[in-house]
Amino acid sequence: MRIFKTKYFAKWASKEGLKDQSLITAVKEIENGQVDANYGGNVFKKRIGINNQGKRSAVRTIIGFKSNDKTFFLHAFKKGAKSNISSTEEKALKKLAKDFFSLTDKNLLRVIKDGELHEIEVNNNGKNNFRSRT
Repeated sequence: MRIFKTKYFAKWASKEGLKDQSLITAVKEIENGQVDANYGGNVFKKRIGINNQGKRSAVRTIIGFKSNDKTFFLHAFKKGAKSNISSTEEKALKKLAKDFFSLTDKNLLRVIKDGELHEIEVNNNGKNNFRSRT
């Protein structure tokens, strides 16, 4: 499983203190069927806790996810900022996810190199080691 953050998401997550380890945990939960909303088109809403605050007062993330393939963290917002994404945002995020999933490996590397995506590397050595790569 490869995990990516959009440039926008990475900047927002850094500002809010949302760590890559929390994103990795969220992906594992999604793999186990734990999602907050399924928008269709491989796009899901997932709550993620920040700084041990628990998920009820957590951030809401919008994720493009395909099991055993790739995950793209596309958008996020705090619970107090709004209750959900609009239908216009939903359509745009579905299109964005579709575009990212359609990238070839060569094009994906170019998008990473251009800074539009940041990859979270997950080491599969039985530990939760990871590093973020831009």
